[in-house]
Amino acid sequence: MDAVIEMKTIYFQAQNQEIIHGFSFQFEKGKSTALVGPSGSGKSTVLKLAAGLLTPTSGDVFFQGCNISNMNRNQNLSFRKQAAVVFQDSALWANQSLQQILELPLKLHFPEMNKRERNERIHTVLAQVGYKKQLNLRPAQLSMGEQKLIAFARAMLCDPNLFFLDEWTESLDDSSSECLMNLVRERQRNNDTIIFVSHNFKVIKQFADYIVMIVNGQLNRLFTRDQIARDESMAQHIEKGIAL
Repeated sequence: MDAVIEMKTIYFQAQNQEIIHGFSFQFEKGKSTALVGPSGSGKSTVLKLAAGLLTPTSGDVFFQGCNISNMNRNQNLSFRKQAAVVFQDSALWANQSLQQILELPLKLHFPEMNKRERNERIHTVLAQVGYKKQLNLRPAQLSMGEQKLIAFARAMLCDPNLFFLDEWTESLDDSSSECLMNLVRERQRNNDTIIFVSHNFKVIKQFADYIVMIVNGQLNRLFTRDQIARDESMAQHIEKGIAL
């Protein structure tokens, strides 16, 4: 297996509570992996640990063989350019305009771009996600669904090949949801790596090559797309697990 992200015996503690207990997994290059399980099981925490947004209490997370915790500035910038995160709550800066929010990744990762080039890239990506409003607005002036579109556009700006998506279809109407799903399908055809959290079993069945069931902060079971297609009991087990 050609692993893009490898998690080795990860423990994570917050507020004197152990949330993740000895989690190990290799996320395969060019494949889509769904992290599923009951509410509060640690799915989003595993996603953030895999993305290097949280530091394990113990254990190691590797990106293409390099320990994320030990990366120097240049290595970390390269990782951030290749990897994009869409947060469940969108995580848009409240005191910035949408224009400023979207310009920042381009300024950071493509300092050679001039303002016209940045604007062209921003408007290209906004058209792809279906956002049509002005960019002088602030996040609080948008609906939750519109914020999710901006968050997804921000993730697309640098043309990454590794995506961390947390409930990425949540808060969207059917049209916007289908638009983002089409973009993810395109990324799959491009052999990008996608790691995502979802409670939507239809989304899981459509996009996941691998399904990792997390219960009480531990890897409970691993399924493949073929297994759940062949075995209805496995599909029912997953549906029951994500409904809790």
